[in-house]
Amino acid sequence: MFLHVRVCIEECGKTGTVGVSSIQHCQFSAEGVLADGPWYMQEPLYVQWKQWNCRSDCQYFCMMQREKEREELGLRPVKYHGKWPFKRWSVLQEPVSAILSALTLIIQFNGWLSFFLLSSYKLPLMPESGRTFYEFTCLWHFFGLLSLNAWFWDAIFHTQSFDLTEKFDYSSSVALLGYSLILAILRTFNVKTEASRVMVAAPLVAFLTTHILYLNFYELDYGLCSSAGKLLE
Repeated sequence: MFLHVRVCIEECGKTGTVGVSSIQHCQFSAEGVLADGPWYMQEPLYVQWKQWNCRSDCQYFCMMQREKEREELGLRPVKYHGKWPFKRWSVLQEPVSAILSALTLIIQFNGWLSFFLLSSYKLPLMPESGRTFYEFTCLWHFFGLLSLNAWFWDAIFHTQSFDLTEKFDYSSSVALLGYSLILAILRTFNVKTEASRVMVAAPLVAFLTTHILYLNFYELDYGLCSSAGKLLE
């Protein structure tokens, strides 16, 4: 199945067509200039902004063509390039996922803001330090910020999927999962001293850092990322 899609992508890159469909981006160079045309014949700026080049368009249309063939055979959808085959809409590459991620981001922001107002203006403070009596306030603030960052990049990734947004999305998700595990351990065992917290967090932070560096600078391995996510969960 995936061999069929790879062959389709290679043929699309050479011919600029998938079936009866002509791929617009394959008529332009990487700089957005029309092939065999004058320099002033460029792609519209909003199309260039969407970062849908020839190869990414070929991947999309070959995927949709293959899914149409599978649907006619009564087969269920499968993942391509680590993602489900969603249809594009306007500037949104995966509209439903992008909208749901944006709504989740709004909910996360509302939750973090409520906690910030509660901890800053309603909880009693220690007179000597000015901090709240609840020892985990700063940790929960950091959790909220990591959640906002993860859902922000998830929304961006589902809106426009290319190399940079994909790496930011996966890295942010792994960082959030790892920190959630650290926070769960600290909260479950009521670890309050700074030295003890560092001893608990250091091995997990080292693992997370290594994994994120691997994804960003060596190979974005979907299987490895999925396995690491399950391990952290």
